[in-house]
Amino acid sequence: MILRRHLLRLVATALALVATRGAQARDIVPLAGYNYAAGSIVISTRSRELYYVLGRGHAIRYPVGVGKAGMAWHGRAFVALKKLRPAWSMPPEFGGGPLIPGGSPQNPMGAAVLGLDHGNYAIHGTNDPSSIGGYVSHGCIRMHNEDILDLYRRVPMGADVYVIQ
Repeated sequence: MILRRHLLRLVATALALVATRGAQARDIVPLAGYNYAAGSIVISTRSRELYYVLGRGHAIRYPVGVGKAGMAWHGRAFVALKKLRPAWSMPPEFGGGPLIPGGSPQNPMGAAVLGLDHGNYAIHGTNDPSSIGGYVSHGCIRMHNEDILDLYRRVPMGADVYVIQ
């Protein structure tokens, strides 16, 4: 009887946690059939999901926002920069602009950035959580701030990044 009550309490707690996590959930999922090394990042633009490869056929899945039609890219890159609370300014090819300090609500980079060696692209947080799950950027990968901070702690400099359809 005590074991059953304890089990029911655990199930209720787990269901409550799942309900509160919603679309921001980080899930460990199977990633069978792929030969990505542990520590790699795989981004599926079609499903708008980022996978941090754990190895042994599993990965952590995060929801992301990806590039708009005509602005998405596919290929291989590596993490060339890691920065918390990055400052940001509009790139010159989009007209440039003033430097927006890290931590500002107007800063589109959010809580952290993983800069890629490919063009002017990055995986970064966002101060607009409603953009996650859509085709919303100029090619960067957007994540919830709590998710980019989790990924930031896991990913080493030089980690491989694969952007696939």
